[in-house]
Amino acid sequence: LERFHPAAAVGDYHLVVSELMAHKRINVAIEAFNRLRLPLVVVGDGPETRRLRRMAGPTIRFEGRVPDPRVAELMAGCRALVVPSTEEFGIAAVEAQAAGRPVIALAKGGACETVRDGETGVLYGPDDAGALAAAVAGFDALSVDSEACAANAARFGHDRFREGMAKMVDATVASGPAPDRARRRAAPRRPPRLLVGSG
Repeated sequence: LERFHPAAAVGDYHLVVSELMAHKRINVAIEAFNRLRLPLVVVGDGPETRRLRRMAGPTIRFEGRVPDPRVAELMAGCRALVVPSTEEFGIAAVEAQAAGRPVIALAKGGACETVRDGETGVLYGPDDAGALAAAVAGFDALSVDSEACAANAARFGHDRFREGMAKMVDATVASGPAPDRARRRAAPRRPPRLLVGSG
């Protein structure tokens, strides 16, 4: 999260950062933004690239695969990150919040844990372009507090993870049974048996 920081100014575009694969459902985002006629920047590459480019209207821009500093720049400058797929965790949603920007995500999977609905973004459903378009149109992304987004993202940083893991291990060890020293005593080692051949 250390490479993401809020920007002084926010642009007029929404952002998708994803591998362009069918299960990522980028087509839902493109269809929604075609309907809204709002700018959408798509970062990523994959087998769906050609099909998605063909369906994209004039407000959709594809950046392809870009270096990490460019991703951080685009995240800090977007109105909101759009996540139209069910993600197990969804690191891009956390990165966008670390950059001070909210997330508009399908209300399934990891987004339900990483996005605070109504505070650091909005969760929408059902899983279709109409619901996403309504969520984008009804959400004032510019009114979201960038510091609240960054603070929420910090819950998933390396330091917090290490601290939480150490506490979990300590609690597990403390709650386990006391070691039975008699059973854990090493068995005496027997000398190896020598096999004597008959020849």
